[in-house]
Amino acid sequence: MHNVMTVKGARENNLKNLSVSIPKNKLIVVTGPSGSGKSTLALDTLFNECQRQYLESMGMQGIKKPKVDSISGLSPAISINQHITNRNPRSTVGTMTDMYTSLRMVFEKLGERECPNCKHRINPTTYEGRVEKEEDSFTEYLFCPNCDERMEKLTRTHFSYNKTEGACPTCNGLGETVTIHLPSVFHEDLSLEDGAVDIFSGRYGEYQIAVLKAAFRYYKLPDADGVPIKDFEEGQKAILYHGVESDEVKELFPGVKPPKTVEKGKFPGVLTSMWRRYTEHDGSSAEADAYFYSQTCPDCHGDRLNPVSRAVTVDGWTIPQLVVHSLEEMAVWADKLEASLEQTSYQLVETFIQDIKTKLSRIIKIGLGYLTLDRQVITLSGGEAQRIRLSALLDSALTGVLYIMDEPTVGLHPKDTAGLIGVLQHLRDLGNTVLLIEHDVDVMKEADYIIDIGPGAGKLGGTVVGEGTLPELIRQEQSITGQYLRQEKSQRADYRTGKGSIIIHHATVNNLQDVTVAFPKACLTAVTGVSGSGKSSLIFEGLAKGNDTIHEGFEKVTGLDAFDQMIIVGQSPLSRMKRSNTATYIDLFTPIRSLFAKLPAAKEQKLSAKHFSFNTAGGRCENCQGLGYVTTNMLFFPDLEVVCPECQGRRFKQEVLAVKYQGCSINDILESSVHECLTIFEGEKKIQAILKLLTEIGLGYLKMGQSLTTLSGGEGQRLKLAKELMKQGKKTSLYLLDEPTTGLHPNDTIQLLKLLNRLVDAGNTVIMVEHNSQVIEAADWVVDLGPEGGAKGGKVIAEGTPEMIRGNKDSFTGQYL
Repeated sequence: MHNVMTVKGARENNLKNLSVSIPKNKLIVVTGPSGSGKSTLALDTLFNECQRQYLESMGMQGIKKPKVDSISGLSPAISINQHITNRNPRSTVGTMTDMYTSLRMVFEKLGERECPNCKHRINPTTYEGRVEKEEDSFTEYLFCPNCDERMEKLTRTHFSYNKTEGACPTCNGLGETVTIHLPSVFHEDLSLEDGAVDIFSGRYGEYQIAVLKAAFRYYKLPDADGVPIKDFEEGQKAILYHGVESDEVKELFPGVKPPKTVEKGKFPGVLTSMWRRYTEHDGSSAEADAYFYSQTCPDCHGDRLNPVSRAVTVDGWTIPQLVVHSLEEMAVWADKLEASLEQTSYQLVETFIQDIKTKLSRIIKIGLGYLTLDRQVITLSGGEAQRIRLSALLDSALTGVLYIMDEPTVGLHPKDTAGLIGVLQHLRDLGNTVLLIEHDVDVMKEADYIIDIGPGAGKLGGTVVGEGTLPELIRQEQSITGQYLRQEKSQRADYRTGKGSIIIHHATVNNLQDVTVAFPKACLTAVTGVSGSGKSSLIFEGLAKGNDTIHEGFEKVTGLDAFDQMIIVGQSPLSRMKRSNTATYIDLFTPIRSLFAKLPAAKEQKLSAKHFSFNTAGGRCENCQGLGYVTTNMLFFPDLEVVCPECQGRRFKQEVLAVKYQGCSINDILESSVHECLTIFEGEKKIQAILKLLTEIGLGYLKMGQSLTTLSGGEGQRLKLAKELMKQGKKTSLYLLDEPTTGLHPNDTIQLLKLLNRLVDAGNTVIMVEHNSQVIEAADWVVDLGPEGGAKGGKVIAEGTPEMIRGNKDSFTGQYL
């Protein structure tokens, strides 16, 4: 009894009165098609109930009880998912793991600096400073033992680029500055009338030029008709660039007050206006993408710290030198430092060095030794972020805990997966239960027990269709996963040969080592390699930017002129707005609302299409503003969502809900899955086309009204892909995809591959970053990077058909195929 957890009658989301026994102290995999109910069982039912009972035992409320008859044999639970919550550009691997804090403490205690006057090296351990009072604060000063020069003593704050004491004043500690690319904005050889200013188009441009010329008259300057701007006088250029209220213009015309009205020439200046719009939109607008570019800070060269702080050394190394080296190299430095310190110095920093060493060894153990401390958290993949959080648990001495993880192998090469499995088995051997939501067959082979949920997605799922070890699952008739594994894998003989190629020349971005590589056009290409080998850098920071005006990190990309458009589908979240859902994102809700508005019952009530929208006032329930729930602030816990008492979760007013199409109200449609809507909207061609496309890419199980914030990375990515496919038309496109099979069951992957092949057969080119062997084998061409991650990667190890890769001795990918 005590060595199993028993779930009885789970009915959360799509679970159909599901009952299951889960053995404790084992490595368990919950698998099944996408949308079958795996996450609902593991996270929404098991994890929530563990949390709820644990909190209630301490006298706290805050988590609602999942819909389940009973769960017995529970343990305290820890869940690690893939969502990166911190989008701040200042958050790095160093700050996320707190290693940077310990490093700053080491530099405060042991950092050697030089005297600005006589260049004598000063060691803080051998020299005492003295405190002086200035106005209301106390500052500690050091005096050079050689020339008695006074300087402020450096503390841990001076080594933080997030504090004014430590940050480089030019870039405020960001390491890069943003500038406007002037040649893109001003075409020096043209006159104003011929289009010299790129952003002056149409009526807006005519208006701006008129104001500018009024300003020239106001300052008694020539009118500049037909004059190329390279021949403008200094005053004319100053007004055009910076505007009449700028310091530049005031300096040139000291006695003249700037014009007060637009008629008289109150011209704001092209660059001044662009900067204003840039700050108003936080740098995210079409104009910002077209004309602004960031470059390494000219003063600190990306080191982020001010001149004094960045020159301080410990054992010959500065902080900027340490944070750009891989964590593996950093571990060598920490060992060397520890061995070289005398007893008195070591006592000052013992706790900090031990902290750095412990954290480094955990992260290296989990296969992330190629990362650097200054790597921004927003640039990590979901799998990397999840594994960093997992590394914090490695030396945990807890036993009897239930660890729940959502696809920890996402973004991992099969070579790295083996290392991760070892880590998870170690957690289990300490006496814990490790439960993984997972589709990777390599992980299933190592699991002690598998629970297969299915048989389909959404309402077609929610039952246990198989359980046991992998060999047992293969023998079970009902098991969907067993069925896939029973199928004979056919070997491909024919590969598309391509028509010409796209070539990226001399790519050096991030860790790429002067890579020049060709991708065949009109083919399905997979870019593979171990984690951190440089795949995403090559495709998304090189190839994807081939048409940009400014090339950073590569010389050029040739062969892109054959495409009408480039479509990039990455892993970034679709929306952080709870109001965006499947139907609104894919533009399906508009035709459905119009359909409802045309019904006789709607006309009778004088209801228009806007009454059937939950985003605008009119037909929606105003108590919950059309969300169907209201939130209650729970102080220390996440906000609690409670069904709206007025509309009972039905989002709309009674008279709107009374209008029905094929027996369904507008809210019934939002609660239905894409699959179910196929039968509801049988005769509607436009709506059917979109629904069929969603089903083809394996999203038939999604509810029409499902909020985009609840989608997994892979689901969001496939939804983006569907949206782009709808816009395809007769254009020839280049698709760049980042692990499109994330979160897909092998059966759903087969469907996705059919769709990608259809795209290629229609004359398009698809290049995808991928680790899934099933997808790599289905590609026409493979580019394999490596050999390792980080500084040991960044080279092309092998290229060719999957058959050729399989025969290549140097390729890790080849070994796993």
